[in-house]
Amino acid sequence: MKNILLIGGSYGMGLAIAKELHQGNRVFVASRTNENLGDLNVTHLPFDALTDTLDTSQLPEVIDGLVYCPGSINLRPFRGLKIDAFESDMQINFISLVKVIQTVLPNLTASNQSSVVVFSSVAASMGMPFHTSIAAAKGAVESFAKALAAEYAPKIRVNVIAPSLTDTPLADKFLNSDAKKEKSAERHPLKKVGTSEDMAQMASFLLSDKSSWISGQIFHVDGGMSTLLVNG
Repeated sequence: MKNILLIGGSYGMGLAIAKELHQGNRVFVASRTNENLGDLNVTHLPFDALTDTLDTSQLPEVIDGLVYCPGSINLRPFRGLKIDAFESDMQINFISLVKVIQTVLPNLTASNQSSVVVFSSVAASMGMPFHTSIAAAKGAVESFAKALAAEYAPKIRVNVIAPSLTDTPLADKFLNSDAKKEKSAERHPLKKVGTSEDMAQMASFLLSDKSSWISGQIFHVDGGMSTLLVNG
């Protein structure tokens, strides 16, 4: 049985990961609300990644797995973006991530081999219009994760999941109709929109001993978008 800490776990990908892991593990969900967690065997810790410092007294001394789920989807033309938009995206996606990892680092190093899973975006590796702010923030996440993996190997494994647009509450305005979902699906070689469950299954694998020889990697769970060019 592993001790798993999810930062953000009441909605979307975080909730799907909590559902995937709550049986057979001790799962701690640090999030602003405990909405949707009622039927799950998890411990909820009130926490806002933007404003709070995580109270480690409520956590076990050993943390075997950490998943940081908070993020943003800020798609606007560069000419209309003010500097505070870049700062906001960097804060929630990167700075708050760093703060959480620094806070629980003693708990992670207390494990025989802990696993950290963070989320990037297909936009960090592909040049996509209207993605300058979020691509910059997620690019920071990917570079940080690889450097951290190198520094703490073999004690801590660090890996990145880089999705394309995924059907979650965060992406609702982009996928809130069948027509929008169909259009998004057509942009991907696998002709479907990703789901929270797709990300949860990858996260579960990266937290498990089945991935014990994997670290410093970026997994593009994106329907083939980042690597495949398919006609039709």
